[in-house]
Order: sequence, then structure tokens, then C-alpha cells
Amino acid sequence: MRHIHHSPSCTAIPDHILRHVAAHGDEASRANVEATLHQTVQIARDRAEARVEIPNGAAAMATSRREVYDAHHGRALPGKLVMNDQNTTSNDVEAMEAFQGAVATDDFFTRVFGRNSIDDKGMTIRSTVHYGTKFDNAMWDGKQMIYGDGDGKLFNRFTAAVDVIGHELTHGVTQNEAALEYSGQSGALNEHISDAFGIMVKQHALGQIASQSDWLIGAGLLGPSVRGKAIRSMKAPGTAYNDPVLGRDPQPAHMRNYVNTVDDNGGVHINSGIPNRAFYLAATELGGFVWIVLGGLWYRVLKYMLFPHAGFQDFATATVSAAGAKYGLGGTVQTAIAYAWSQVGLPVPALLMRQAPPPLPGPQQFL
Repeated sequence: MRHIHHSPSCTAIPDHILRHVAAHGDEASRANVEATLHQTVQIARDRAEARVEIPNGAAAMATSRREVYDAHHGRALPGKLVMNDQNTTSNDVEAMEAFQGAVATDDFFTRVFGRNSIDDKGMTIRSTVHYGTKFDNAMWDGKQMIYGDGDGKLFNRFTAAVDVIGHELTHGVTQNEAALEYSGQSGALNEHISDAFGIMVKQHALGQIASQSDWLIGAGLLGPSVRGKAIRSMKAPGTAYNDPVLGRDPQPAHMRNYVNTVDDNGGVHINSGIPNRAFYLAATELGGFVWIVLGGLWYRVLKYMLFPHAGFQDFATATVSAAGAKYGLGGTVQTAIAYAWSQVGLPVPALLMRQAPPPLPGPQQFL
């Protein structure tokens, strides 16, 4: 296989899965994933060079909060405008799902946290469907969503999972708030935040409480021949798939199994299993609609208490501190969150839970 340069792009299917397919798949699968990896690198380069622009022909229609474009299997972005807030129906299932997923995510952040779109400044959420030929991924490129159709064998269409859409768009929220570095623990924390809000987008859309959720990210994306149920499991990291072609889910659920690697930007899609498991434990212990208490605290920490180099312990300490400030020192919420972190090897000092934390910055009504 030719050498693939690694890309910092935020993609639904991690590079380590695609590389495993490139080594173990059949000829057609290898060709598809090699093309996907190279095109992902090119997208990142185009983004860095600010070459992704809305064509003049679309300007007249570009007046809505949510827009979907069709690349018609080409690679010019964004493509032809086919849906927006004034034109909300289509016979194209991918276009409909991309639009509905953007609406579900936007409505979640607006209704629950009072956020004004992805950048909190009212930006238009743009999505492009039918990117490339059998492009095996979905991604947030820093400016918009891009969806491939999948190959129909290993991967289904990438618009099918609303939690993945929520996950990818949350990268845009994190980009505009904490600017977390996309490598090592900071990158894994970035991925965790996207998984946490992605699963809440799905729960919110389905009206689910914590105990009703499947806690799976990307359920429905894996093709019929793949031995697996999703891309990741927040409940049981490391159990989402075990397939000869895709490989085995490498996510750890505890710091004792933290994976030190140069692949995957330092394991950003791998080690996110550790905070994912803590979030699941805290959510199920507290019960109810996850976004009301736990989601509110995670959002407050993301918006006001993180910094680009933050690691797991920084985030654990911040969430416990925020819980004490909002719901009381040593109370049920703070105790549940602290216990969840301890269960994944990130204990927060008991002293912190007995100290009056500083007041939470910003408006309180969305907690």
C-alpha cells in the first residue's frame, strides 16, 4: 500500500479502521479506502488554504440557517444547493437525512443551551452529500459537513446516524469555544466531547432518558457483512466491533489501559473511550434526560473552563468543580460525577469536593 499522510481532519471513521481495511480488505475495499484517505488529506489542505467557497450561483438561495448541497459524486465543494429552510423536502434520502440531522443538532444546542448555531453567532450550517465515489466517511472540515455514500458493503450511507451528525457538528462548537488541540489527550477529549453531545442529540431527538439509550455512536453505519454494532460504545468501550476486515475496537475504558501511539493523532479516537465511559456512568447514575444536568455541566465547562492543551484530569476536575458550584458541595450530582471519574482511573481529590468553588462564569439559566 502506498504511504498515506495522516490528516488532522475530524472524521466519523477513524484512520486506524480505514488502514486496517486497506491491509485486510478485498481489492475493491482497499481501493475505496485508499481513495478516501487521500481525499481526506486533500480536503484538509483545501480548508487550510481557504479554498472552500460558496459559488456565486448559490448566493441567491444562501439565506437560511441550514443548507444541503449535492456534490454529484464530484469533489468540488460545496456543490449544488438542493435543500434549505425554505425548501425542506427532497426525494434524495441522503439529502433529507443530512438536513434533518443538522436541524436536530441545531435545535438541540439552541433549545437546551441557548446557543446561536455552531459558532454561537448564527452561522449557516452547510452540508454536502454524495461527495466523491463510494467515499467511506463523513467529516466536519472546519467549515461544513461532508458526507460520502459509503461502499454499501463495509459502510452504509453516512447520513444515516443522527448521533454521528451531532458528533461532527460538535467539533465545530469545540473549535469555536475551547479550540482543543487535535492530538494526544486534548484530541481524545475533543473526540469525547463530540461523542457526549452526539449521543445527547440522538437522545433528545428520540425523547430518551439515560436508561433507554443504546449509548452507541454510529449504530447503522456498518455494512451487513461487518461483525459489529457501531463505531464506538460509550457504555462498554472496546466492544463495538470485532471484524477481520475492520479490525477490533481498540478503545480502553480505564486509564490503566491508555494507548500510547503516534497513530490516530496520538490515539484521539481510541483513548476517548476513557472519558466516554465516565460520562455513561455519571449519566446512568443520575438518570433522567442526560442533557438537563450532566449535559449542562459539560457545556459550561466546554464554553468557559477549558484551554487548548487540556487533558483528561483537567476536564475531570473542572466538571466536578462545576457540579459543586451549581448543585452543592458533596451533593448527589458532584458525588456521582466524581465517582464516575474515579471508576476510569481519574479520581478527583476529595479536598476539591469540600472547597467552595468559584462562581460559574456566564449565564446560569442553561444549566
